[in-house]
Amino acid sequence: MHDMQIRPILSALRHHKAGTILIVLQIALTLAIVCNALSIIHQRVTRLSRPSGLDEADVLVIQNQWIGRPSMQQVQALMASDLETLRRVPGLMDAYATNGYPLGVDGWSKGVRYTMDQQTATSPSAIYFADDHALATLGLKLIAGRNFRADEIAAMAARDTLLPRVVIVTKALADKLFPDGTAVGRQICVGSAPPSTIVGVVEHMQTSTGTFSQAWDERSLLVPFRLLDGSTSYVVRARPGELTSVLRDAPQALIAANPLRVIGDKDIKPYATIRADAYRTDRGIALLMGIICVVLLGTTAAGIVGLTSFWVSQRRKHIGVRRALGATKHDILSYFCTENLLLSAGGVAIGALLAVALNALLVDQFEMQRLSLNYIVAGMIVVVLLGQSAVFVPAWRASQLPPVEATRSV
Repeated sequence: MHDMQIRPILSALRHHKAGTILIVLQIALTLAIVCNALSIIHQRVTRLSRPSGLDEADVLVIQNQWIGRPSMQQVQALMASDLETLRRVPGLMDAYATNGYPLGVDGWSKGVRYTMDQQTATSPSAIYFADDHALATLGLKLIAGRNFRADEIAAMAARDTLLPRVVIVTKALADKLFPDGTAVGRQICVGSAPPSTIVGVVEHMQTSTGTFSQAWDERSLLVPFRLLDGSTSYVVRARPGELTSVLRDAPQALIAANPLRVIGDKDIKPYATIRADAYRTDRGIALLMGIICVVLLGTTAAGIVGLTSFWVSQRRKHIGVRRALGATKHDILSYFCTENLLLSAGGVAIGALLAVALNALLVDQFEMQRLSLNYIVAGMIVVVLLGQSAVFVPAWRASQLPPVEATRSV
């Protein structure tokens, strides 16, 4: 691409200022939006693939609502009876009762501190009620310390103050609280409660959808309590290959044991359904961003094709003269491809700046991640290649014009 070739191109572009400016701006806007859209898609897809920490293939949740207003003592007895009933269901490995579960819509969250008089929490955390069967039921991997003992499990009402003596935390929370040493045996304050001792650390356990953010999506802890409430979640784990039969038999066993309860079809959820519900918004946003990218790239390509075709029709005489003076088909093709490359270069230069500015706005307003330079570089390459692909057909047609036909109107 030498100076003798670029000069006539720039001269021609100056005579088509409106079209030149429009296509450069279209390329710039496309690049800015596509780079940020691809970044958002990557973030959402990454969220979709995060491990919950559970044996999702064999776990299901049964939401139970008692009829009437049983007392706390009655709820405690009913809950204990239900757990015994569930553990006798054929094909069921284990079960426990809880206030919430990873990726669920319900759950508690509290700030975790080192001392009671600490003003600002060191980290937020999801709070899950559990007993000595919870780790086995969920399939959580204990990487340090021990499980709860049966004698440590207590009961509390929803309005009671949470006062755990011992807790089990996730590795993510342990690393946040004690990055320079082991967490087992250390003490923390959950909310405004007196210090609790960490007795175990599990590898992964996500927070609930109502409380998680990307900054602390695995900072969870288990407390050794059963929540005595009119509504509770029974989490059960089937033996491998027996989830379908447990889905059918476990609710029937509960209703047979005590029909004074409400368990609807929507109250029985395999964990695959829970994950799908939790990430529905992320999948939707990723799909929407993907559609936007395709539409923008397609519109830009169509704009380049249309504008180049228009310029070819306007330059038929010019093309004929160049052919008559000895220009080859390759020269004509190269001319229009070079012209498009100059337009694309101007567009991607402006678009890169717009992409950074747009990302700064998204980071400030919506706490998005900062745009990686890799997306900008990849976007620039894609847009330039798209431009060269889009211009090829009208440029090739221009190169096929015979000198006589191109100069016929002269």
